[in-house]
Amino acid sequence: MSGSLLDASAVIGCPHGGRAAPATTPTGGLRIAGAAVATATAAYVVAGCPHIVDGVPSPCVSVRWTPDGSGITADGAPVLLDTSAAQCLSAAFVPQGPPVVQAAQRKVTVR
Repeated sequence: MSGSLLDASAVIGCPHGGRAAPATTPTGGLRIAGAAVATATAAYVVAGCPHIVDGVPSPCVSVRWTPDGSGITADGAPVLLDTSAAQCLSAAFVPQGPPVVQAAQRKVTVR
């Protein structure tokens, strides 16, 4: 498994063009260029999703990350990589597709 570490500066969007961001500013001790490394415990919220289903607005409102089994942790929680599995969810918790990671940091390879 390999991927790039996500940190608080990573640009993440829903598949419909909304912008995902941590609900609170990560404060963990592990940092990359001053930004805290994102972990699977972080709640992400989505703003600005224009998704419509059968004429009814159904915007993405959150992202649920599924930590991989790499064993890499920061402050006891699995780190997020740009290759980590995730789903954007509606307010009714309906999966609406994976998030799009537009920017990430340092490359990590796990064997």
